[in-house]
Amino acid sequence: MVLGEAWRMWGVATAGTVTRRRSREVETLVSHGPFAWSRNPLYVGNFLIWMGVITLSGVLWFLPVAVLLFALEYFYIVRYEEGVLESIFGADYLRYKEHTPRWFPRPPARGTAGDFFWAEAWRSELSTFLQYAVILGLFYAKARWVTGRY
Repeated sequence: MVLGEAWRMWGVATAGTVTRRRSREVETLVSHGPFAWSRNPLYVGNFLIWMGVITLSGVLWFLPVAVLLFALEYFYIVRYEEGVLESIFGADYLRYKEHTPRWFPRPPARGTAGDFFWAEAWRSELSTFLQYAVILGLFYAKARWVTGRY
């Protein structure tokens, strides 16, 4: 869960919060930071978070179900987004797509430089952190209830 959120935060700090909206008003092709490792670092982070929450819940039989649900959900989202990016950035996006894996992060062949907006990322993820607190609180309460130790 922590690794997934760290990866997401790096992605949001790299691209800014514009990546959290469905919009055709994209001005820059972001290809540095985690976007040099994977074309979808926020979704990779989401996947890791899902797997962490499920593992913490102890309902391990749900892991393959979650993988399937994740694949179905993000298949269509990514397909749409890639079409938008191809229509906006053309050959630049096609070159980026050719050299950067969609899902499984791989270190880039050469270094990449760019700006990072950490303060914006922290503000953007605040509601997500609150959700983690609620989830962890519920897991804690469940563990206390099951053991009978209040």
